[in-house]
Amino acid sequence: MRRALLGGAAAAAAAGGLVLAGCTGGDGGPRVRRPGQRITLSFWSWVPGIDRPVALWNRHHPEVRIKLEKVSAVGGAQYAKMHASVRSGDVPDLAQIEYAVIPSFLLDNALLDLSAYGADRRRGTFTGWQWQQSVFAGRTYAVPQDSGPMGLFWRRDLFDRWAVEPPATWDDYAAAARAVRRRGAWIETFAPANGNRFAGLAWQAGARWFRTEDDTWVVAIDDEPTRRVADFWEDLVRRKLVKTVPDRQNAWYKDIQTGDMASWIGASWGDVLLAGNAPKTAGRWRVAPLPQWHRGARAHANWGGSTTAVFRGTRYPRDALDFALWLNSDRQAVRLLIEGGYGFPSVARGYRTADLEARRDFFGGQHYGEVFAEAARGVDTSWRWGPSVDALYQRFGDAFSEAIDNGHSFRSVLRTVQAQTLRDLRDKGLKAAAG
Repeated sequence: MRRALLGGAAAAAAAGGLVLAGCTGGDGGPRVRRPGQRITLSFWSWVPGIDRPVALWNRHHPEVRIKLEKVSAVGGAQYAKMHASVRSGDVPDLAQIEYAVIPSFLLDNALLDLSAYGADRRRGTFTGWQWQQSVFAGRTYAVPQDSGPMGLFWRRDLFDRWAVEPPATWDDYAAAARAVRRRGAWIETFAPANGNRFAGLAWQAGARWFRTEDDTWVVAIDDEPTRRVADFWEDLVRRKLVKTVPDRQNAWYKDIQTGDMASWIGASWGDVLLAGNAPKTAGRWRVAPLPQWHRGARAHANWGGSTTAVFRGTRYPRDALDFALWLNSDRQAVRLLIEGGYGFPSVARGYRTADLEARRDFFGGQHYGEVFAEAARGVDTSWRWGPSVDALYQRFGDAFSEAIDNGHSFRSVLRTVQAQTLRDLRDKGLKAAAG
């Protein structure tokens, strides 16, 4: 059967226009576990430390064992594997899926409608806008796990030595980039393949890439706020004030370890990444808010954030939903996830800001959780993701890499990706128009 998930107001439920294909349902369809029956559910995730809450569940729920499989998150490998499992019909019961990619799996009709199993009764347990990221046409398709409010990680020892202040505005950031470069180091890298971070920067600038009008997706990747972001980073790249190496790969880790790169625009989950990969720099890092486009503003954005979704092929949907809700709201489970470095919790209560500072010593005793808590309060929650964002990120990576190599303007990247995204949506049978 095919049906459209049509759009509506964000508070009401849904960005939409998604066309769903035929049912999969798994061998024999969904079942209800008998009293005393023991089952095993498969769960794919890449979250650091996820094995600890899974082990906790298994100790206390021997009748519903979770079999965890860690999947690679490099270059979208996890989603390629998931989509392949959907095509083959051999899907896991549950999987970690980022907010941005939920619509892609809905296009494959791959996710279970959790509203049918009572998930909406737990809506108030979680941060409202994050719950809403998985709601389409008034139906819920995943349980929110975390978000990634953004901030600036910076080396206080280097900034102090060079008399550079952490930048409050993007103009200040450009000035700091010049000062750091004069010292022979780099303030950052513009990683061309990191469309996810670029989306966060555009989000902070006020961009709105996707919206719906009736049954049509309106795509506005080439909007004025995104052009502002593209122009800013192109200027830094052309003046050789930032590197263009991929972030979170070997060369970047080396630069972070040696101080050749003195800061990083990251997200709340970056604390574990830095502490784990540059341990000899412990005590030297601090966190500052994202630079602002207007001095005194408090505009923030999100990089990452994910859900626990249940695939439609699961045989035991109620048990799978029970685990997804427990994993992301049980106090002990959330504490273990925080310790593992999974991000900023989606659960609305049950933790303190101080709990998010498991690596405070690495950050010189700073209460850096407060920076990210403030950022989380400043995120514009009207942002919505559209279909095929995993493909969009690949488009950005290809176009930015070509622009850097061949001297094309970054604005041409936006025009190219805009046109490609419209074509991608139309090729999937969706109505799409340029915004």
